[in-house]
Amino acid sequence: MAARAVRAGLLRGGADPMSVTCTVSVIVKGRVQGVSYRAWTQAEARALDLTGFVRNRADGSVEAVFCGAPDAVDRMIALCRSGPPHARVGEVIVQEGGDPPETHGFDILRG
Repeated sequence: MAARAVRAGLLRGGADPMSVTCTVSVIVKGRVQGVSYRAWTQAEARALDLTGFVRNRADGSVEAVFCGAPDAVDRMIALCRSGPPHARVGEVIVQEGGDPPETHGFDILRG
């Protein structure tokens, strides 16, 4: 997904392929609150060297923004489709593009 955007020339970065990053917003629906989905997402995103955030939404879904290397973002999206052991993911909605998050790490946002 994000890697396709790189080939299409839709991502931020200079001529150096190592500097190319992409940003996606993800909404995960299903049984994703109360099952450590945010903590799991943070750990996986940090392991992939992504920046961004994850937070619960009032409707019971989880929202995340991932920014980083296109292959790492694609991997994170794939991981979100299964989630942590007790999660039951019903749907993952991905929106490509947007501004990179104003953080240098990966944060869990509350309230």
